[in-house]
Amino acid sequence: MIPDAKLERVLDRFHAIEAQLSSEHSGDFVKLSKEHALLSPVVQAIRAYKETRAALADNEGLLADPASDAELKSLAAEEAEVLRKRFALLERDVQLLLLPKDSADNSSAIVEIRAGTGGEEASLFAGDLLKMYTRYAQLQGWKAELLSLSESDLGGVKEAVLAAEGEGAYAKLKFESGVHRVQRVPVTEGSGRIHTSAATVAVLPEPEDVEVDVNDKDLRIDVYRASGAGGQHVNKTESAVRITHLPTGIVVAMQEEKSQHKNKAKAMKILKARIFEAERERTERARAAERKGLVGSGDRSERIRTYNFPQGRVSDHRINLTLYKLDRILSGDDLSEIVDALITEDQASRLAAEDAA
Repeated sequence: MIPDAKLERVLDRFHAIEAQLSSEHSGDFVKLSKEHALLSPVVQAIRAYKETRAALADNEGLLADPASDAELKSLAAEEAEVLRKRFALLERDVQLLLLPKDSADNSSAIVEIRAGTGGEEASLFAGDLLKMYTRYAQLQGWKAELLSLSESDLGGVKEAVLAAEGEGAYAKLKFESGVHRVQRVPVTEGSGRIHTSAATVAVLPEPEDVEVDVNDKDLRIDVYRASGAGGQHVNKTESAVRITHLPTGIVVAMQEEKSQHKNKAKAMKILKARIFEAERERTERARAAERKGLVGSGDRSERIRTYNFPQGRVSDHRINLTLYKLDRILSGDDLSEIVDALITEDQASRLAAEDAA
C-alpha cells in the first residue's frame, strides 16, 4: 500500500502550481507549465487509485456485514474481484509514476557513434548503427538530423553525431550508451572467417537554451577552410568552425555545411549538450561512473550488446535478452523491443530499491 502522505504531497504540489498559474503573478510561467504537464498524469492516476481503493473498502465492508442479504453479497463478491485486479494495476502504475525521474528524460538526445577496434569493419558497423538509430528516431516521430559525419575509405563511419529531436527521446535512447559488438564475415575478408569488431555509442541529453548559459567570453571560435580526405582543401572560403569552451576545455569542430553560420549553429548545439552532460556528471557522480563504465574504451571485450550475423541474433548482455531478428533490429524496425525491455528492467530494479528502502 502506498503511504497516503506520499500521495498527498504530490496532490498538494499540483494544487499549488494550479493556484500559481491562475494568479496574475505566476512567476516562471514556462517552468510551472512544464511541471504541471508532468504532474497531470500522475495526479489522474492517484485519483483513480484512491477512488478504487475507497470502492474496494466499501465492497469488502458490505461482504463482511452479516446483515447483507445473500444476493447482494454474491454481486459484491463478483465486483470485488474486478476491483482487486483494477486496484493492483493502478497501484503499480502510481508506484512507477512516483519513481524519481531523471531530469533530462523529456529532452531530445544527441547520439555519438564512433568506430572502435576492428579497423574498416568497425567503421562499417558504426555506419549500420547510425542507420539503425536514424530509422528508429523516425519511427518514433522524432526529427533525425545528422550533425556531423566522418566517413572511412569504404563508406563506413569513423565518427557520427546524430540529433534525435523529440520529447522523451533521451529517456528511450539513454540505455544505448556503451560498446556494441558485431560478429560477422567482413566484406574485406576473403577466407570467410568471422571477425569481431566494435563501435561505441554515447547518448547525451540535448538541453534547452534556458538550461545551459554559455557566455561568449568563455568561447574561442576559430574558422578555417574545410578539408577532405588527406587534408585536401574542398572549400575556398573559411566555412569550417572550431569552438572551444575555455572553462571546461570542451572542443567541437564542424565542417559539414558550406555555410560558416550553419556550421557554427551545429557546433553550438553539440557543445551545449556536452557542457550540459558534464554538469550533470558533476552533480550525479554515481550515474557518471556507470555511464563511463558502460561506454568503456571501445575494446571488443567490453560490450553491452552483441550483433551476431551467422546466427541472426542480437543479445543484450545487461538483461540477458536474445532476439533472433537481427535484420529487423538493425533496420530500426524492432529496436523498440530491446529499448522497452531495458526501460522495464530499469523500472523494476528501481521499484525493488524503493521497497527495500
